[in-house]
Amino acid sequence: MSQHYSEKELLAHIKDLENEIKKLKDRKKFGLVWENKPEEVVLACEKQVPIIKEVKNRKLVSDNLPLNNVLIEGDNYHSLSVLNYTHRNKIDVIYIDPPYNTGSSAWVYNNNYIDENDSYRHSKWVSMMKNRLELAKNLLTDNGFIVCAIDHYELFTLGLLMDEIFGESNRIGIVSVVHKSEGRNQEKFFGTSHEYMLFYSKNKQSANFAKIVLSEDIQATFDREDKDGLFRLNNYLRSGGGDHNLRKNKPHFFYPIYVSSDLKNIAIEKQKGYEEILPITSTGQERTWKTTKETFLERLNSGQIIAERDQNNKIQVYEKYRESQVIKTHWIDPKYHAIHYGTKIVENILGGKKFDFPKSLYLLIDSLKLTSTKNSTVLDFFAGSGTTGHAVLELNKQDGGKRKFILCTNNENNIAEEVTYERLKRVIKGYKNKKGEKVESLGGNLSYYKTDLVDIERLQRISDESKIKITYQAGEMIAIRENTLNESDKNDWWQIFENDNKKTAIYFKEDKSKLPELVKNLEKEDKPTVLYIFGWGKNEYKNEYSTKNIKVEDIPEPIIEVYKEINRI
Repeated sequence: MSQHYSEKELLAHIKDLENEIKKLKDRKKFGLVWENKPEEVVLACEKQVPIIKEVKNRKLVSDNLPLNNVLIEGDNYHSLSVLNYTHRNKIDVIYIDPPYNTGSSAWVYNNNYIDENDSYRHSKWVSMMKNRLELAKNLLTDNGFIVCAIDHYELFTLGLLMDEIFGESNRIGIVSVVHKSEGRNQEKFFGTSHEYMLFYSKNKQSANFAKIVLSEDIQATFDREDKDGLFRLNNYLRSGGGDHNLRKNKPHFFYPIYVSSDLKNIAIEKQKGYEEILPITSTGQERTWKTTKETFLERLNSGQIIAERDQNNKIQVYEKYRESQVIKTHWIDPKYHAIHYGTKIVENILGGKKFDFPKSLYLLIDSLKLTSTKNSTVLDFFAGSGTTGHAVLELNKQDGGKRKFILCTNNENNIAEEVTYERLKRVIKGYKNKKGEKVESLGGNLSYYKTDLVDIERLQRISDESKIKITYQAGEMIAIRENTLNESDKNDWWQIFENDNKKTAIYFKEDKSKLPELVKNLEKEDKPTVLYIFGWGKNEYKNEYSTKNIKVEDIPEPIIEVYKEINRI
């Protein structure tokens, strides 16, 4: 039996078809399509807004520098939401090492562990990463970089996802890192020996790598200058713990080098009066040079080889590296070995195994050498064992930099407290290793925060009561936003933070009877101050209370606007 429609019903059906056709036309012709799996932590932020609270008894200070390094414990979606208010367009480098979704190493989604039997595990992983990468993009400066470590399980999906979020035109490169040169011998086919790092920029036209040389030696390199400009010396002796650096495994890389007593002449054939130098360590271990004899001779003839005496008066052979060195996409240095320079370093600091698969410290140092300046702010929102923070401190120690870090991690299995924080505490303060030897402090400082949630009922229309509630709990967020991490005063009416150069004050109350008193107190010190005043709207008090040294800002409306934006409301 035929079905008859009224004109109104037909028009409604036509409208529905037109909408479906539009959706089909708007659909991407090429890209990543997956079954979007709603994430509880994201949905909850429509009724609860994240804030942070300082854990004051975990503050670490080892020098006279202003407090600037931050560790945030909590779900990293909450942390990134807070940072979207405090650090929009302020982060220079993001490095992350997310869960790899191998199936054998379970991770948590919506409070459930995801393993290889979950038919939606790839969709859940992509959904989780998309939610966080979109927030992370907002944080980068226009010339900033994001580096994401990954293995082959999600390499292709992550690449398409980052192309979508950051733009294919901003893809800098995909680096292959040999992190376990001997390979994983339990594999049926290939013994996996490498992972990947995906490098993207916020804006490729504005971004530039630092002009550096990536050392192939863990021992400190040092700079020299000649008629051609600055160069860096690297020991020609192979270092690192891999067996491929030993004579027995690479005999063609073991040969004598002859150096004159005045160090001016070097040869590979025996010469009268020249000292024979072999790639043998101070403990007598027979290792190798970095290249074969033929390649060494080419580098020698091109002026790239130099000899110098070390502090023990022993002759060392070095290779010159120029600042114009092109960085290759295949990183094979032994110092990137994840066991020797990741796992063992963490075990040595913490006194035992407390974290699986930390990255090599030197891989992070080299990544930051390439992407940061001496004043960069570095973020890692999958902080894990804290390698990124450790690398920032180590690199500052090496080059006198003032980089600062923000690390975000949850506290699953007490990782934030017992691994991330404890590692940073020991390298900042100094510690004794597993042999009982004292390891010197790297210096630096740390402020520790935890995420919390403020109930607001609904983000679309926040009640007056909720606005007041947010204002009372936004102090630490504002302090981080203004980089004034030291709380100097707090009462029922206001809260004050400061550093060596400026102050930040927050006035909580709708009742403004005490506000003139606060302003008077702030004007007593000739110190620039940002004063946040509670108000129901925008720009209510800027003209009334702004002075030469006081800049007035609104609270809480700007925070609410950020949360509405990131929740697409």
